[in-house]
Amino acid sequence: MVLAGLGAATLFPVLAACGAEEPSEQAADDVAAAAEVELPTYAEQTAVTPDIPGRNGSTPGYTTYPADLPQTVEAPPGSGGTFSLMVPTWSAVQSSPDNSFTKGLDEALGATLTYQMTTGNDYRDKQAAVFASPDDVADWVSVFGWNPPPRFAQAVESVFQDLTPFLAGDKISRWPNLANLPTAAWEFGVFGGKLYGIPVPGEIVTDAIFYRADILDSLGLQPPTTAEEFLQVCEELTDPGANRWAVNDMNVGAPNLLFGAPPDWRDDDGALIYRWETQEYRDALEFQVQLFENGLVHPDVAADSGDAKQRFESGQVAIHYDGIGAWGESTKRVRASNPDYRQVPMSGLSATGSDPIRYAGNAANFFSFLKKVDDEARIEELLRIANYLAAPFGTKEWERVNFGTEGVHFERGEGGVPVATDQLAEEHPGVLSTLVTGPVAKFDFTDPDHVREYCEWMAAETEHMVEGPFYGRQIPRPVEYAALDQPMYDLEKDVARGRKSMDDFDQAVETWRSSGGDRMREYYQAIYDELGA
Repeated sequence: MVLAGLGAATLFPVLAACGAEEPSEQAADDVAAAAEVELPTYAEQTAVTPDIPGRNGSTPGYTTYPADLPQTVEAPPGSGGTFSLMVPTWSAVQSSPDNSFTKGLDEALGATLTYQMTTGNDYRDKQAAVFASPDDVADWVSVFGWNPPPRFAQAVESVFQDLTPFLAGDKISRWPNLANLPTAAWEFGVFGGKLYGIPVPGEIVTDAIFYRADILDSLGLQPPTTAEEFLQVCEELTDPGANRWAVNDMNVGAPNLLFGAPPDWRDDDGALIYRWETQEYRDALEFQVQLFENGLVHPDVAADSGDAKQRFESGQVAIHYDGIGAWGESTKRVRASNPDYRQVPMSGLSATGSDPIRYAGNAANFFSFLKKVDDEARIEELLRIANYLAAPFGTKEWERVNFGTEGVHFERGEGGVPVATDQLAEEHPGVLSTLVTGPVAKFDFTDPDHVREYCEWMAAETEHMVEGPFYGRQIPRPVEYAALDQPMYDLEKDVARGRKSMDDFDQAVETWRSSGGDRMREYYQAIYDELGA
């Protein structure tokens, strides 16, 4: 089994006090048990064939819409039940009795869904309060994969339904759309040797260093592929007189995507070393120092002011780190006023020019949990509903969940593509995708060329993909180490901007080790050894 690393933001805090003499022993036992759980048997859903197949786990692309949408669920999956959903929201849409979208979905599901919505920024705190009183927990609860609430591991076992008896192995075949979800995504929902979480699959490539191809082309420049070329291109790009600098902050892009530093732990011949203990991270920090010293970073970055994305889109900065979702969003938005705008991700970056390294993104972004009940029929009804919501792109169920009712929430455009009406934006709650979805798919029928470029770039990046030692695992970080990393991130900023030196960094690494880093290593090493590294 290949294992890989979770980012620091996804490591769940331990619930009990970590004052036990050997805190790693129980954690190692729990993770070893999780490694033995029988995961759902994967069965590919072939209802719709992608125009651009994925490779090595990359996102498949669709440039056309099915002429005849296949149906993957023959009858309404519900049995007339009413279920409450606890979900985060980033919109003002509510599920009122007059909401024709949610009413139509309820009819399609054969069940009634009620929505307990909390704004995304407040959601984690809200859950922490609710989980303290299990009677108040909703029937179906969405949880951030990257930032679950405190004491969540305790809530999983005490509040939520163990789904192993329902979904393990071939038992999932009753729900073919759920069986179509990647095995690694299901693994993300395993706690203490049991399967609890229903996944929302994530993309294997999550971020990029973008450049303004229109600006580089106008200056006769090629995008860099090495650290040396990066600095040379930045020198050519920077022209304060023209109100143009090379880069925004590269505090994530440089170590992760240029130098290949791990997001947290890395296996060196069976021994774990942490992010800032690696030579790659140190080299990336020295590289950032050069960017600032040479005046290649926009001055607002050092002042912690302004909007990085706006600087990039306006051309004040030509190179910018961002999540890949920003690629299409920015392009569509800016081209309305600047048709020449071209935002392109760099490919195959490597500081030395050889052996690029990309760490795989989490297999699931969200996952959801069903409240524990004695009535198995109620759990199975919810799983049937989840199977409907997990229908893949281009199916009748997918269209219903995403676009509602034809003639009300969308009209048919060219090629049968659904074109949203204003009423869809007014009534779609936008929260179901935090509970469960089908596999990740890339589509944009207004810009199929972007879909091709996106999928081809991502597939090429996966050629360099590696998995760190705890990929997809729910490894609890003891509370005594919860704040251990923050001083290092603060120092990174000071060193890059010249307020501290590399000698200060080296001393800080030693302080990090003696202040808990070495003890934390022992904790994770015991778990890693138990997993049979």
